[in-house]
Amino acid sequence: MFRLAHISDVHLGPLPGVTYRELASKRVVGYVNWQRNRRRHMHDAVIDTIVADMKASGPDHLAVTGDLVNLALDGEIEMAKHWLETLGPPEDVSVVPGNHDAYVPGAFDKVCRSWAAWMSGDGVTAPIDRNTFPYLRVRGNVALIGVSTARATAPFMANGFFLEGQAQRLASVLDATAKRGLLRVIMIHHPPVRGAVTQQKRLFGISRFHKTVHRHGAELVLHGHSHLPSLFFIGGRGTRIPVVGVAAAGQSPGGKNPAAQYNLLDMDGEKGSWRIRLTRRGLTGPAIPPSDLQVVELGVDAEASKPLVKS
Repeated sequence: MFRLAHISDVHLGPLPGVTYRELASKRVVGYVNWQRNRRRHMHDAVIDTIVADMKASGPDHLAVTGDLVNLALDGEIEMAKHWLETLGPPEDVSVVPGNHDAYVPGAFDKVCRSWAAWMSGDGVTAPIDRNTFPYLRVRGNVALIGVSTARATAPFMANGFFLEGQAQRLASVLDATAKRGLLRVIMIHHPPVRGAVTQQKRLFGISRFHKTVHRHGAELVLHGHSHLPSLFFIGGRGTRIPVVGVAAAGQSPGGKNPAAQYNLLDMDGEKGSWRIRLTRRGLTGPAIPPSDLQVVELGVDAEASKPLVKS
């Protein structure tokens, strides 16, 4: 059995010092949002509690599906690198970037340089950039495939983009890993599901993503961005590919979104008969250690087409 832990939308704080020059961009909107909302509800103590419980569960690998930072300031990117080092060695932690990690032009390139060890495929030593996604890591009989939808957008927009070039590369990776008989897990920030988030936050290229996984196959998709512990299924002609979201890892209880959670996915079996068991663990109240909120056998629960947990 392979145990994969999944967290997302960490939004590490507090913000480092911000200059007026740095705020002369889309960052001013994010800065105001942080001061009014995120600062009160996103807490490092919550993240520390979630991470400690997650490590105690003994995962074989950890997937982090984006939004490690808030405004993509240089100090935030460096702080996130140090935080990733505390999670585990790069070979045991896989990261894909979110829209906040590419908040302004140029930030994505800085993130690729700083977090390269956690966002590169097996055996890859070349510099990481937009064209190196998706990347592939194989652990046991599991293929971990990291897709990037992160791109700088206009103020008040948080869209993601899945374009044709990456779709073609993803198709090749899916075909190659299918031939090896691997369980294929796609990690992506924006949910590739219509209606999962509002229009200004949605993914452009959902149809392209659906066509790619329908034609070439996948067993599981993990995402963030919505800050919701959701479960959808996509596919056609008898295929049911689970698409799993998670609450924000730093969300304290009492906010409008569910309190911090992480997903545990226990996977075993073989090609044609994979078994995936999803367990959600998270906070249920102030100062309460994480507890099991839900256990679902993916591919078995026929009613699991809507968000299942709104704690």
